[in-house]
Amino acid sequence: MEAIYDHIAHNLDILFVGYNPSIRSGETGHHYANPTNRFWSILFESGLTPRKYAPTEDFKLVELHYGLTNIVAKPTVGAADITKEEYRLGRLELRKKIEHFQPKIVCFVGKGVYQEYSGVRQVEWGKQDKSMVEGTIDFVAPSSSGLVRMKKEEIVDIYRNLNSLKNSMAAKKIN
Repeated sequence: MEAIYDHIAHNLDILFVGYNPSIRSGETGHHYANPTNRFWSILFESGLTPRKYAPTEDFKLVELHYGLTNIVAKPTVGAADITKEEYRLGRLELRKKIEHFQPKIVCFVGKGVYQEYSGVRQVEWGKQDKSMVEGTIDFVAPSSSGLVRMKKEEIVDIYRNLNSLKNSMAAKKIN
């Protein structure tokens, strides 16, 4: 099974970073393709997208100034199947992507993703006090996996905060 393509560009408002693709994503070639994954409905319900996109439309997020990537590109059953070496290489690659494309906000889809990337162990939801790459804002949101035990409404609220942050940055740029 091969890695799925990033959807990334310059001038993104938000770059979403997941652990790695699921087996279903690897089979289909699309991000967040597992039917139990709530990513697409969370984006819609939080106001980040005007409608609920399907995984097959993942490339269209770039039109909204959003991007998709992962800390590890290899599809696995779960994050527990990722090796320390894959994380080490993934951290380096992800940092290069962020430095090159300079998204305004990097949204880590799961505390564990941010912990693996940053090395920071105590992480709160939302905007982080310090970003790993100058000129970007690090934001930590819950994983959209159906395995997450948080209520969906709690998760959507955190993504609403992400939407508010994005909108406040856009408003500052206009003024």
